[in-house]
Amino acid sequence: MSKDLKEKTFSELEKIVTELGQKKFLAGYIFNFIHAKNASEISQISPLSKSFREQLVNQGYIISKLTLAKKLTSQDKTAKYLFTLEDGKQIETVLLHDGKRKTLCISTQVGCDMDCLFCATGRIKFKRNLSAGEIVDQVNSVEADAGKISNIVYMGMGEPLLNYDSVTKSVRILNHAKGKNIGIRHLTISTCGIVPAIIKLAKEELHSRLAVSLNAPEDELRTKLMPVNAKYPLGDLFKAIRLYQDSTRRRITFEYVMIKNMNDSDEHAGMLVKLLKGLICHVNLIEHNPFPNCDFSGSSSERIKNFAEILSRAGIETTIRFRMGRDIRAACGQLGADRPEK
Repeated sequence: MSKDLKEKTFSELEKIVTELGQKKFLAGYIFNFIHAKNASEISQISPLSKSFREQLVNQGYIISKLTLAKKLTSQDKTAKYLFTLEDGKQIETVLLHDGKRKTLCISTQVGCDMDCLFCATGRIKFKRNLSAGEIVDQVNSVEADAGKISNIVYMGMGEPLLNYDSVTKSVRILNHAKGKNIGIRHLTISTCGIVPAIIKLAKEELHSRLAVSLNAPEDELRTKLMPVNAKYPLGDLFKAIRLYQDSTRRRITFEYVMIKNMNDSDEHAGMLVKLLKGLICHVNLIEHNPFPNCDFSGSSSERIKNFAEILSRAGIETTIRFRMGRDIRAACGQLGADRPEK
């Protein structure tokens, strides 16, 4: 069992504290100092007695911390952080600025097994899942550098729902009132469409926002772009999505990467309208972002606008995503492009 206090939920800390013969309320100090005050050493949790702090250390408990290897800042103020984990592996995290709002795009895995053709991260061999502490500490570390984060999107490296337990635990930690206290509606879990996990998530009490990377309105094309569709085709995926919406009453976000002469025709837009019929949803249209050795190119601005108009006329709320962080390869689909290790 992990001895990292950073990855413990509030209730898990209460159990640890009482099993060590201490009062349960002391768990609140530990949780608050780690997640609200960014304590990186047990010795910094000053409300605890010196003897209890020593007891925690002697029992092998630690507070893990990511190491910042590099930070790049875009012309549009987007920042990309390269973090080194304790085992030497690396992940990337992206901070996006939108007026007063700060959105952090966090990673959940080292590498990715999904092999989506339009995504640079898919070319990096999957190495391992991140712990809940490693997921949470991306938020802690960036806040220490850039101030309070208002929104979290699980859209960085990896497929979040293939790291289900750590991801949902991190949501509970980030949402807790004694820690970051980030509202559940400001926490968005993204997925390429892992159907059993979406169904499982629908039964949780979390009710976070759900975003689905869609990118095609029919199975043949989607399987070509996203191999996961062969296992979880659109019919099964949308049954799970509708179950999630019925259970949570949350609006669903669909991410749609616009690829020139691939998925961007008026016909594709019409098919998408039919696919989304009856759902309370929002569609983000994203011009494909280039990376080395990728044969795709993004749709033109005019083509994206026409596509958006078709969706909007059908009553589907649609946004064209700005190109943020492209010059530092921090835009959607570019994470890992600077480090093409296999």
